[in-house]
Formats: sequence, structure tokens, C-alpha cells
Amino acid sequence: MAGKFELYLDKAGEHRFRLKASNGQIILASEGYKKRASAENGIESVRKNSADDARFERTKTKNGKFRFNLKASNGQVIGTSESYESSSARDNGIASVAKNAPDAKLDDLT
Repeated sequence: MAGKFELYLDKAGEHRFRLKASNGQIILASEGYKKRASAENGIESVRKNSADDARFERTKTKNGKFRFNLKASNGQVIGTSESYESSSARDNGIASVAKNAPDAKLDDLT
């Protein structure tokens, strides 16, 4: 199974997407969008920007865990990772996004 994007509606009725790796684990999640078209544009932005390592912002949470944001060329966050226990696990998450996002199919759950 290849990686895939899932497009869905959250409890507030906003459109969101998540990128899942081939093992089914969520590796990137979006913010909420009022319009479906905006969420679809976000998916295309992830596909495009995930190929550029400089677009990944590596951060540390207040409780010492590691995470990353994928940013568009304008600096806006497109997606955020889960929290990882180590920087190497976070870096593996980044590599997984870079590998899976460009060719990931879209699974519409709306």
C-alpha cells in the first residue's frame, strides 16, 4: 500500500486532510479549512513543497518532544506532524512525508 491523503470533515464541519504512510500511520495533518477547494489546494501544496527539505521547520515542544511543520514558499504552515520522542524519529517522519506525498492518492472521506 502506498501513502495516501485522506480528506475529511471535522466535528466543526471544516475540511481537513491528513497524509498517511504506507503502514497507515498519520505523518502530517492540516489545519481546518472552511472550503473544500482550500483543503485540496493544501494537498497540492504538500505534494509540491515536500520535495524541498528547506520547507520543513524542525521544532521542539515545551515538554521536550520533537515535531515538524511543512511550510509553503510564503511561510504559511501547510501541515504539522505528531510529536516524536527523538530528533531522529522526527527526521524519519520528514523523510516519510517527502517519500509519500508527491504520488499519494486522495481518499475522499467527506
